Amino acid sequence: MSAANAPLHRRSIAELREALAEGRVSAVELVEHFLDRIQRLDRRLNALITVTGEQALTQAREADARRARGQARPLEGIPILHKDIFCTEGVRTSCGSRMLDNFVAPYDAAVVSRLREAGAIMLGKTNMDEFAMGSSNETSWYGPVRNPWDLERVPGGSSGGSAAAVAARLAPAATGTDTGGSIRQPAALCGVTGIKPTYGRVSRWGMIAFASSLDQAGPMAPSAQDCALLLQAMAGFDERDSTAMDEPVPDYAAALERPPDRLRIGLPREWFGDGLDAGVAQVVEAALGVLTELGAELREVSLPSLKLSVPAYYVVAPAEASSNLARYDGVRFGYRCREPRDLHDLYVRTRSEGFGAEVKRRILIGTYALSAGYYEAYYRKAQQIRRLIREDFLRVFAEVDLLAGPTSPTPAFRLGERTRDPVAMYLSDVNTIAVNLAGLPGMSVPAGFSQELPVGLQLVGRDFDEGRLLAVAHRFQQATDWHRRTPSHFD
Repeated sequence: MSAANAPLHRRSIAELREALAEGRVSAVELVEHFLDRIQRLDRRLNALITVTGEQALTQAREADARRARGQARPLEGIPILHKDIFCTEGVRTSCGSRMLDNFVAPYDAAVVSRLREAGAIMLGKTNMDEFAMGSSNETSWYGPVRNPWDLERVPGGSSGGSAAAVAARLAPAATGTDTGGSIRQPAALCGVTGIKPTYGRVSRWGMIAFASSLDQAGPMAPSAQDCALLLQAMAGFDERDSTAMDEPVPDYAAALERPPDRLRIGLPREWFGDGLDAGVAQVVEAALGVLTELGAELREVSLPSLKLSVPAYYVVAPAEASSNLARYDGVRFGYRCREPRDLHDLYVRTRSEGFGAEVKRRILIGTYALSAGYYEAYYRKAQQIRRLIREDFLRVFAEVDLLAGPTSPTPAFRLGERTRDPVAMYLSDVNTIAVNLAGLPGMSVPAGFSQELPVGLQLVGRDFDEGRLLAVAHRFQQATDWHRRTPSHFD
């Protein structure tokens, strides 16, 4: 089926932009189409927390008027979803938690405002693991999200709502955040493309913090080309964010058409060892074969410090979470317990009732790691290990241009399968966590299926080398059609 005849929800952002520019569809028609799909289909997925239908239609009418005046912007009229971790003016921002169930942000996050200024239209806010803490989207106060490929399986987390919504084509694209793999892992488990930019490439201003030295926002969409168009609008320096990097933003769309002539791809042996599902390994091997046919040279490399990434992460991230979540005390905003006896009772009951079990677990771990007598033994040591991990990556990047391997060691697991075993849940991100600790860009690309479930190929690059990752992913997707596959019962 040609793009011109395909249903609107089966078209890429580039194809939708062309249809809008040629007048074959209006922004209002596009928004109505996706709002109808959300209304009919999301009850099976629970991918959205809030739908902003009236606001979206108003913005669509404005987009059509701008286009009629010849003032169309790069993403004019393109509907998207935002992960409910981004503040949105006048719209609830819950972070998937009872603690913020009644919080309406008075301003837009930088990511939200930049995409809106590029012409994108917000359809709503997606479900997520509470305060982005989780790998399966089962910790949300609003209930678990279901994987559209198998409704009895998880979509991954914490950006599982965004991944599931894009996979089911409830929207052409969505935003996500990645602290330890929370864009890449759900993208892999749901069969979509997602990129975590270099730390500091996209402003964190207005993004509710989990672990400030690890969190990074990025786009999720069916294809690398779509992600390039979105990242173009999202990226760039922001003086309001002290961690934002003042680096020029290249033309990502143009970079797609300039793939490197000679590409050296490193295969970290640590990603291909024990714990890797045989079906996933077979799919990834086939995907690497495609890259070889496209001219890439594959080399085995080693990142010996990688085995320390999970324990280091689960000291650093909870420690920063403990500090960031101290502000939720029932005094200024958010949930407050009923009829507190005194200030101490207010704090204790508000936080006990407002936070879920996984958030409490991480706060306790982080507070312990930062306490007197343990800071040196745990937090400082974890930061030293973090430096070793980054040095391993930098050493390998002297020999290769990028790294490739499985995004997740297994396909999507069943709902409830790992909720009673936190360690097993944490190991879901064993291949992604080190990239956040090192601050490097990484992405997941649909690579095939195992047990009729999607498998993702992870690509990792040097600092600020998002353009190369996107170009390689785009070439791979020109040679394959995995990114075009959709769950049959969401056609």
